[in-house]
Amino acid sequence: MSTQDTALNEEASAVSQKDCAQRFIFENADLRGEIVSLSDSLTESLAAHNYPVNVKALLGELVAAAVLLSSTLKFEGILSLQAKGDGPLSLLMVECTDQKTFRALARWEEENTDKLTAKGLSGLLGNGQLVLTVDPHKGNRYQGIVPLHHETLADGLNDYFKQSEQLPTRFWLASNGDQGCGLLLQALPSSIQNDEAERQESWSRIAMLADTVTDAEMLELEHEELLLRLFHEEEVRVFDREPVAFSCNCSRPRSAKILASLGQEEAESMVADLGKIDMGCQFCSHTYTFTAQDVAEIFRGNQPKTH
Repeated sequence: MSTQDTALNEEASAVSQKDCAQRFIFENADLRGEIVSLSDSLTESLAAHNYPVNVKALLGELVAAAVLLSSTLKFEGILSLQAKGDGPLSLLMVECTDQKTFRALARWEEENTDKLTAKGLSGLLGNGQLVLTVDPHKGNRYQGIVPLHHETLADGLNDYFKQSEQLPTRFWLASNGDQGCGLLLQALPSSIQNDEAERQESWSRIAMLADTVTDAEMLELEHEELLLRLFHEEEVRVFDREPVAFSCNCSRPRSAKILASLGQEEAESMVADLGKIDMGCQFCSHTYTFTAQDVAEIFRGNQPKTH
């Protein structure tokens, strides 16, 4: 098994093994892959919420999936992945940027809190759907939706790609709520192998090898060690690590824009009733407070002072 320049360079070595993504390719087949590990970034992203362990684990898988999905797209912007359902858990959501920064949240009705002990994805979400939205800085917004009736998120994503008629793509996901990991394999357009039967044999063989991976291996092994265990008879080139980090893009100016969208009469009525308006971010729980003077400044076209 080879690596780019045999070993990672010094800059890449400084990137945390547990909060990074790495691309890899198979030298003798038209296949690529991506592997992502989450640790401190996942903990930080969920720190503002008292989520049950099984909900945190599902969010860990969803974050890993979103990072992997972002690697399959050539875009600058935000990728959003949502799992929505009619079960005790109504929403899981991750937003991931092209820079591999993310934020995540889960949502449920308070009266359903005692039902969040259900096992598996379908037990928590019930009848649902998986929604993938790509919102590029330039170009058109794209959204794909697939019914979500699977026991695992990976199965739902695999089904989505099977139905979308894109290049064959498979996901393997694992999370314990504190750590998360994801592995992706994707077929590439014909380049090395021109015979379709040969291409299909390579895809089936390598996917079968990946199917032997365990959750424990994904969460505990270094990337290179995991890839070597799975594909030791293949020639694999592993590229440099890219950092993955939690980052919430909420801000006071964004909150002011939301207030402005309510209209002056509604905003002034709210601040008159309450004395102030508190706007909390549902992702990180940070609160932005606006006084009557702030509201007046907003509708005069000025940015209210930071406080």
